[in-house]
Order: sequence, then C-alpha cells, then structure tokens
Amino acid sequence: MRLRFASLCRLLPVALFCLMSAAAGRAELRLPHMLSSHAVLQRGRPIHVWGWSDAGETVRVQFHGQTQRATANRYGQWELWLRAEKAGGPFEMTVSASRGEAPIVLQDLLVGDVWFASGQSNMQIPLIGFPGSAVIRNAKEEIAQANHPEIRLLFVPLKSSPYPRDDQGGTWTHCTPETARTFSAVAYFFARDLEQHLHVPIGIVDATWGGTPIESWMSLRSLASDAAFMPVFMKRAEFAAQQTNLKTILAQEKAEDAKAVAAGKPKPEHPWHPDQQSWNPSYLYNAMIAPETPYTIRGFLWYQGETNSDDAWVPSLYRRLFPAMIEDWRTRWHEGELPFLYVQISSFYSPQEHWGEIRNAQRLTLALRNTGMAVSLDKGLRNNIHPPDKQTVSHRLALAAYHLAYGEDGTWEGPLFEQVTREGDALRVFFTFAKGLHAEGGAVRSFEVESADGTWHAASARLDSGSVLVKADGVNAPKAVRYGWASYTDANLYNGAGLPASTFEAQVP
Repeated sequence: MRLRFASLCRLLPVALFCLMSAAAGRAELRLPHMLSSHAVLQRGRPIHVWGWSDAGETVRVQFHGQTQRATANRYGQWELWLRAEKAGGPFEMTVSASRGEAPIVLQDLLVGDVWFASGQSNMQIPLIGFPGSAVIRNAKEEIAQANHPEIRLLFVPLKSSPYPRDDQGGTWTHCTPETARTFSAVAYFFARDLEQHLHVPIGIVDATWGGTPIESWMSLRSLASDAAFMPVFMKRAEFAAQQTNLKTILAQEKAEDAKAVAAGKPKPEHPWHPDQQSWNPSYLYNAMIAPETPYTIRGFLWYQGETNSDDAWVPSLYRRLFPAMIEDWRTRWHEGELPFLYVQISSFYSPQEHWGEIRNAQRLTLALRNTGMAVSLDKGLRNNIHPPDKQTVSHRLALAAYHLAYGEDGTWEGPLFEQVTREGDALRVFFTFAKGLHAEGGAVRSFEVESADGTWHAASARLDSGSVLVKADGVNAPKAVRYGWASYTDANLYNGAGLPASTFEAQVP
C-alpha cells in the first residue's frame, strides 16, 4: 500500500503536467476585435458572426431571441449567420462554447447602418486636425457637440503586413467629444448627417493612413490581374531600394542643408521620405482591409488620390487602378455592388503633379454601377492640401448615399460632362445634372481647348441655353476641351442645387 501511494505521488506531477499541457493546447473561444460591445450591426441583412475555438467544437450564438450554432473546422475557425434585424437596440449577444468555458457577452449592441471609410490624409484628418499643420473648420465647437449615442466609431490601428491578416486591434466606442476628436472628420460628419436624416444607428469604420497610394489598399490578387499594373511593382521596387539607402540619403540632404545655410541661401527642397511599409503594394489591404471583409456593411466611403498624382506613380494608371480597387473590395465583401461613395480630390497648387488627371480618372470611374462622387474643387485652398471645410464635402457624400443606398430622389451630383459638339471654331459642351446651370462670381472660368499641334489654350466660355459655348482666339478646329484641369483651379460652374461641376477632358468627335 505504501509502495502504491509512493508511486502515485511520483506520477502526480506528470499527470498535472499533462493536464496543464492539454489545457494550454486548447484554443480560447475568441471573436475578432470588431465584434465587440457597443458595435453597430448592419440592419436588413443577415448578420455575420465568426471567430475561433477548438477544432470540432460547437459554438452557440444568442442574439435578440435568435439562437444559431456552428462547428469549428480543423483550423479552429467557425462562422454563422443570424437572421436580418430591423434598426434598434441596445441588444446583448452571448457566444458560448460546448466545452463549458465562460461565455463571451457583448453588450450595448445596436442594429443600424455600417459604413466603411478609407483613404489617405484628407479622410484621415481628425476633428482636432493635424496639430501644427492642418485644422478643421469650427473644430472646437464641433468637438464639443459630438455627443451622439446612436453613432458608434471604430478606428482601425495603422498597421501594414506582407500577407492578409484575419484580425485587427480596433473595437467599437460611443461617439463622444473625447472619441470623436481623434476620429476621421469626413467620416464623422457623414455619420452625423445620416443619423439625423435617417433616425437609425450609424456605425463608421475608420481605416485610413495619410500619404498612401491606392495600390497599398488593393489586394495582391487584384494588382496581379492586370499586366498594365506592372509599373506599380517596378516603382515600388525602386522605392524599396531607395529606402535601403535612406540613412545615406538623409545624411547627404543634411549636408546640403548645412552648405546652403552657410552660404546664406535657403535650404534646397528634398523628396518626401514616407514610411516604406505603408507604400508597398497590398500591405495596407492585408492589415487594415482584409480583417474587416467578413463584417456586413452598407457601403464604402473613400477619399484618396493626391499621392498618385505625382509623376513617379504613373498618374495615368489611376483610371484603371481605381475601378479595379472598387471591384476588388466588392468581391472581398461578398455583398454585391455595395454603394461606393468617394470624394474627388480638391484643388491645390502643385504644378509638378497631375491633379487634373486624377480628378478626371475619378469622374470616369462613375461608369461603375452604384458609385457616387462628391466634387470638392470649390473647397480647395491654394497652399493647403488639407481643406478645412470637411462638413460640406461630407454632406455631398451623404446626398449620394441618400440616392444610391436609400433610393431617395433629388439632385445628388454636380454637373457632369455629357458630350461636346463643334460649331465652327467654337465648341458646345453639354452636361448632365445641369438644371439651373450657372457660373458663380462672374464669367465662366477654367475652360481650355487643344489645338491641332497638341497645345492647350485658355478659352473664353459663356452659358447658352443650358450648355456652355467655348472658344479660344486663334485656335481653329480645336480637337479637345477640358475644364478645371489645373491642380489649383478657379472653376466656377454649378447647378441649381449648389453642387459644383467636375473636372473633365474630352476629345471632339
């Protein structure tokens, strides 16, 4: 008996170790970060719930009188769908596993509309602005009034990755002055507009990173699908090589600065040296977009393009990259042709860059179904790449949402080029969304025509019977016309709803 007891004592540590090892090897029941308390779940559509647990384990989800179960696959992944719900809340969701561990309880959930906002700095800039460099109009008052219990915010942390991630670190919060102050101003004003107009909860996801090119936000599969995108990879390889020698480059620039100062001259301009990871093709898609694609949403908001206007990034490619990205995201979300609303980049004095090319590419992207564009030419500032009036821009996005996402009538776009006809040496330009077409501040401005030798000439223009008659002295039989093309432009055409006309370029038939 004593021997048996001694043997058991010797085996006890081994048994305890085995039990502890087995417990350690079991996967914890887990949800993605964006399925958290205070979330907004998309109304009117099946609600996707997913997560991780032990392989083969049954997971039960209870929500607003519904109960659904799923079994984790061999990798411990599970997913299920709840029936669609009407707007409302707050509700509670309980997620439990068959092995009996403590359930996960999500509290204060609302059902409403969820919009996904992304892009570079003009979408990223928060209500408090970028300290020392950019501000938001009436920021102090806007922040103080940002108490909206029915609006919820989710900020996606700035991360990059060479491969697609399945989770990110952001969770939902209430919209308060404290949380809204560091949240995307454009996204916040859009959410406020919708909540006040629709009277349903609104959730906004902020996945933004300043100074980034569009290809960083696209999946590798999408970029690899078109041979025309090869320059993207070539330029990024060149960029990576430059970054490898960044310390040497910075030292050289510092020496050049010192030499200029010693000679009593201004410091020379140097290229911007952005974070390498955020510029790599697909790196931001992998870390900041891919983890969100299982979440059911109502639509997208986008404000980007300034970075792609530089010669180094082949601006002409944007007219292919942008629609490809939209199709890419719609494919990843598996929700059909979700509304994709975007801001056309504004007006800013940058003569070495091709802002007109980007704005025109964004206009052409309206050929895709269920897309809407907010023109912001009239809100740009000559020497500020971050226009402070984000309220107006967000309202124009909301107008597009009311039409495309909610089926409301009304004028939601500014004048868009429709066709051009020849009348002798003059051109007549027709627009859609042109009811009440007028020029603010005097004569029609910012038209140009192209002569036979390829030179562009400033042209006079006047309103005539709901169209615009354009002519340049000395230019016979112009072959093309454009409007609002300069990086910084004084374009002044509007329709009766007060919405500005878009940049365009068109060949004369």
